[in-house]
Amino acid sequence: MNKIKTYRMAAGISQEALAEEMDVTRQTIISLEKGKYTASLNLAYKLAQYFDTTIEDIFFSKSGIGKGV
Repeated sequence: MNKIKTYRMAAGISQEALAEEMDVTRQTIISLEKGKYTASLNLAYKLAQYFDTTIEDIFFSKSGIGKGV
């Protein structure tokens, strides 16, 4: 599972506000947070930039790296 919700909550912003910043719908943010949608590379990059972190940190678990997960 990704960490979008964790970062969003830590930043104190709503799904709607994040959606506006990313130029996507609120439903896209909901689907991303629930793991029902995979972000495009462009959206993943924008999220990483917005939260001042890496794509890997948001979307890949450290325990899963190198294990084919």
